[in-house]
Amino acid sequence: MDVARAAGVSAITVSRAIRTPGRVSTEARARVAAAIRDLGYTPDPAAKALASSRSDIVGVLVPSVTNSVFLDTMRGLYEVCETTDYRVQIANTRYSAAEEERLLRMFLTQRPAGLIVTGIDQSAATAGLLRSAPCPVVQITEIGPAPFDMMVGFSHSDAARVAAEHLVDSGYRRIAFLGARRDARSTRRLSGFRAGLEGKGLYNPARVLFADRPSSVPLGAEQLVELLTRDPDADAVLCNNDDLALGVLFECQRRGLAIPDRFGICGFNDISAMATACPAVTSVQTPRREVGRQAMTMLLARLADEDPGRPVRDLGFRLVRRDSTRRGQGAVAPGPGRVRPIA
Repeated sequence: MDVARAAGVSAITVSRAIRTPGRVSTEARARVAAAIRDLGYTPDPAAKALASSRSDIVGVLVPSVTNSVFLDTMRGLYEVCETTDYRVQIANTRYSAAEEERLLRMFLTQRPAGLIVTGIDQSAATAGLLRSAPCPVVQITEIGPAPFDMMVGFSHSDAARVAAEHLVDSGYRRIAFLGARRDARSTRRLSGFRAGLEGKGLYNPARVLFADRPSSVPLGAEQLVELLTRDPDADAVLCNNDDLALGVLFECQRRGLAIPDRFGICGFNDISAMATACPAVTSVQTPRREVGRQAMTMLLARLADEDPGRPVRDLGFRLVRRDSTRRGQGAVAPGPGRVRPIA
């Protein structure tokens, strides 16, 4: 009431100026804004949610807030949302189904304007909550046949299959898969890798290495050591992500293994280091930032009672071929402490 009195307008006008400014004249909005500024008034999100049946919060559930892959997606979300009246709140599930359910329940008590959740493998309890959520829901980073509401991503299985077939087409025959933290997306990448090799009669489960630890560059180096202990003649790897691929690259260089003629390396996600490594590393380029942008665009369209377009959007992927798999084309063959340029 103090804001309404200072601005010389009704309480409902103040409420509309804060919640739906498009329904209030420019002059009235200016007077309300000046009164709010002069009085030092801060809107109460909880009260606003009670009054409007929803808050201005868009809850986002991701499995990691340090992984650069998810940071790129969050950047895309913020780029679209920053010019609106909605606020993004990030929650880190830490790859835990129980934590994802707990955080989702917390978001739902806040009456969110919308929810953005990672993946398509929610627990039964979480899936039930999302199906009955009283707000738009967008699943990100993957696609599947049964979205709760909307979905934007790509096929991890298809991407890994294409990468495996590329390694075969490049002349490699004893190809391994290196992975960490066996989550659902990693498992689907492994299934695509297997499909790509089984058709050529080249799949060998003994050349599949999965660690329970989070991925890292040192882990990639350790896994290559283990692989070559199991199979000294292994000649290529598809890594579940680029951190592991860089670790493999560094360990190959330490051992003096010629890349790509003796050993080929393919990563997944195509972070910036892949193009600047020496030799540059082949990787599957994924549309991380665009996933975030389109997810937020779809959600905002629904909130504005507009048509968001296709409810399931497959943004695809791209295999970026670089020197680490260009076999027989004048490869780098460094010994310890020396690097020769690619011919």
